[in-house]
Amino acid sequence: MSSLTQTVPAPASWIDRLAPAAARPYLRLARADKPIGGWLLMWPCVWSAGLAAEAKGWALPDPWHLALFLVGAHVMRAAGCAWNDYLDRDIDGKVERTRTRPLPSGQISAKAALVFMVALALAGLAILLQFNGFTRLLGLLSLLPVAVYPLMKRITHWPQAVLGLAFGWGALMGWAAVFGSLAAPPLLLYAASIAWIVGYDTIYAHQDREDDALIGVKSTALKFGGSTPYWLAGFYGAFWLLLLAAGWTAGAGWMFFLMLVLLAIQLAWQIVSLDINDAGNCLARFRSNHLAGALVFAGLLVDIALRSHL
Repeated sequence: MSSLTQTVPAPASWIDRLAPAAARPYLRLARADKPIGGWLLMWPCVWSAGLAAEAKGWALPDPWHLALFLVGAHVMRAAGCAWNDYLDRDIDGKVERTRTRPLPSGQISAKAALVFMVALALAGLAILLQFNGFTRLLGLLSLLPVAVYPLMKRITHWPQAVLGLAFGWGALMGWAAVFGSLAAPPLLLYAASIAWIVGYDTIYAHQDREDDALIGVKSTALKFGGSTPYWLAGFYGAFWLLLLAAGWTAGAGWMFFLMLVLLAIQLAWQIVSLDINDAGNCLARFRSNHLAGALVFAGLLVDIALRSHL
């Protein structure tokens, strides 16, 4: 147990109302009450499955693969949070937004957090083993950027780029699960996902900008500062163009490209309405990327369904 005074995170969530007391710190460690990270990890996976369905001429992406990606993304995001919090336990105690997390507040020990992380990782491995051999190997390789990401904020202003490498990996997985190999569409989708993630995580990082500056933690939010909207335009613009190219090379049809118009509007709204000095504003724009991910996937679903009936 940490020597820090034990505290309870606020505000209260469903964890405090419904979960047994002994489970609450672990559910908070897994961010079970904040599922946005799991959804954002899932979207590139299912986009990739949709592109594979486009290329195959299927009426729908493989439902089994989609289910595995849905569960796997949330499980591995929880494992990643445990690993991140284990490495950042001293830093988190100095940041207002994170000081009440289970490790810095002394609710669970560092050893318990590691055991919990290993259990989640084993669950993720069980899901990974449901895929073909190439996809299994690809999934194991994703552990490298996942492992080093929490350390990057100590040495570079670009930890968001490393997060992009880790969180965008699913853009390769959906295609590999169908074809047992990679090609131009998933590689373009991976590049698009990285650009998207750098953009939205820069918005997220602005919540901690002042604390990070005081304790010496680096981020793109600190690097970009007041120029953030211009950088976002560049990263979101690259995301949109690379997504367009990924769809084009996979043989996507007009409905997918029509949905990209709606996506462009949503991304533009994020940029023009962003207030980097308002933490609540930043959090809302960050969370709105769940809608951005859903728009892309909806475009793929409707497009392949329509084209399969023509």
